[in-house]
Amino acid sequence: MRNLAEPNEDNIAFMIEAIKNKLRMASGAAMQASNFSLAKYEDLRDVYDIVASKDKFSISEVEAIVSELGQLRGNE
Repeated sequence: MRNLAEPNEDNIAFMIEAIKNKLRMASGAAMQASNFSLAKYEDLRDVYDIVASKDKFSISEVEAIVSELGQLRGNE
């Protein structure tokens, strides 16, 4: 089990990849871990926890998650 309690670049990369895989994001290539700041780690972790806890997502849920990731990306 991965320890996500510590904010670091490796954990950001892990969470982004897990979210992309779980949501089967066609535009996943546009979402690079390097676009996410450690300053937003806890917010990203919250999104990751939500995605990891569910097996299926409605279209509106996927859109909301992608929107949230967009807001977290690149913002300090």
